[in-house]
Amino acid sequence: MTKTPAPSPGSTQETWLHAAYDALTEGGVEAVKIMPLAKRLGVTRSGFYWHFKDREALLEAMVRYWEDKNTGNLIARCDAYSETICEAVLNLFDCWLDDTLFDGRLDLAIRNWARVDSGLAARLAHADTRRKAAVQAMFLRFGYAASEAEIRTLTLIYTQIGYLSMQVTEDRALRFSRMHGYVEVFTGQTPTVSELDRFIARHDTAPLPADITP
Repeated sequence: MTKTPAPSPGSTQETWLHAAYDALTEGGVEAVKIMPLAKRLGVTRSGFYWHFKDREALLEAMVRYWEDKNTGNLIARCDAYSETICEAVLNLFDCWLDDTLFDGRLDLAIRNWARVDSGLAARLAHADTRRKAAVQAMFLRFGYAASEAEIRTLTLIYTQIGYLSMQVTEDRALRFSRMHGYVEVFTGQTPTVSELDRFIARHDTAPLPADITP
C-alpha cells in the first residue's frame, strides 16, 4: 500500500486554511485549488491530504469557519449586556471595526461564491435569517414594536451588506466621526457621550471630536 508522504515542514491545517482564505478573498472559489495553494505555501501537494480528505473538505472547513466567526460573533454582540438600545447597537458595531470578530472580506467572498453554489446559497440564507433574528431581538428587548424592530433591523443589516458589496473604504477617524449619526438613524435615539467614549475606547482610537456631542 502506498503511503501519503509526511507533510512538509510548516504545512499544517491552519496554513492550508489561511492560504485558502487568501485565494478565496482574492480570486473567488475557483482560485481555491490544491496545486496553486501548495505553490503558494511552498510545499508539496501530497502534504495537503494529511489535513483534508479532498478539496471539498477544505471548502467545507472554510464555510464552517465563516459561520462560526461572522454569524456566531454577530449574534454574540447582539446578545451582549447593554443598558440602552444605543449601547446595544454600539456593541454590534464592534463587528464592523474588529476583524477578529467579523471578517468583511470573507463575508463578501462567501456571498459571491453563493451565487454559483445552491448549497452554499441555502446556508447563507440561513445565516442571514439568524443574524436578522438576533438584531431584531435586540430591538425588541428595548421595547420596540415588532414591525418597527423589523424595519430597523433590515435597515441596519442591509446598510452593512451595502458597505461590503460596494467595498467601501473609509478613513478610520472619519468612520468614527459618523458613529453618532449612524446610531441615531438606526435607533431613533441619541447616544450619550459616555456610550460613545466607551465604544471608541474599545477600539483604541482618539477621543471623540469636539463636535460629536448630543
